[in-house]
Amino acid sequence: MGELFTLPVLLGIVYSGIRLATPYLYAAIGEMFAQRSGVFNLGVEGIMLMGAYSGFFVAMTTGNLWLGLLAAALTGLLMGLMMAFISVTLQAEQGISGIGLHLFGLGLSSLLFKKTMSSVQSISGFQPIKIPVLGDLPYLGEMFFNHNLLVYVAFLIVPIALWVLNYTTLGLKIRAVGQKPEAADSLGVGVAATRYLTVSFGGMMAGIAGASLSIALINLFQENMTNGMGFIAVALVYFGGWNPIGVLAGALLFSFVNALQLWIQVKGINIPSDFAVMMPYVLTIVALAFAVRRARNPAALGRPYERGEN
Repeated sequence: MGELFTLPVLLGIVYSGIRLATPYLYAAIGEMFAQRSGVFNLGVEGIMLMGAYSGFFVAMTTGNLWLGLLAAALTGLLMGLMMAFISVTLQAEQGISGIGLHLFGLGLSSLLFKKTMSSVQSISGFQPIKIPVLGDLPYLGEMFFNHNLLVYVAFLIVPIALWVLNYTTLGLKIRAVGQKPEAADSLGVGVAATRYLTVSFGGMMAGIAGASLSIALINLFQENMTNGMGFIAVALVYFGGWNPIGVLAGALLFSFVNALQLWIQVKGINIPSDFAVMMPYVLTIVALAFAVRRARNPAALGRPYERGEN
């Protein structure tokens, strides 16, 4: 066990934890906006899978990573629009609709993979970019300032999301629609339009989250490669109290524990591998149980709105 407390391993855990937090941040921040407007989307996992597939396939066939990222974002946007249509326009039950979207993404990504690739292939994805000066700092440079572009952008999105939600007119509208859609509607705020915007944005972010896996972190695509990441991202929104900083804290907590269990297996420490794999998920459940008790969810979360309702 002492091998885990050597400097190289600790540096490796921090470096890996930061990288592994990337897809959770994209997906959870996007889902947070949707939930703040009153819609929760359990289809994030399926959208991530489709984003991972489309991003990888386009990048592989064109040789252009940026086109792959664009394809993933557009795929996520389209699936977000699908979820918005079902939950906002048709006013279907959001939980069941989200599960249906997840199964759709899981099945379609698997089918397309078998038809277009048939076997696991790899590409050269986004490469680490060392930030000048900061990247040369002892220890800190390697841990924090030597990652690929999608990692940097994921962490940059957190303060931007905080600013949008709390200091802009758009953020005020999103919060109003999620808390009291009747009052927002009476003041001229388009409830349906706001929810369409946030759910579509959440879908786009989930698509990018999938691409961050397939063309930036592990640089391959295989069936069901997200392995529950989308559902963890939804849980992180609750864990973070619908606040970008809280979501960031939850994503880092989960990813650091995940990095720890990976290093435990790499070092061959005498802990059953199944137990090591369970660690981050058990911690998430425990942390979520305590976090939900003190968090206040948007009052209209999960509740369809129809003009004229009392």
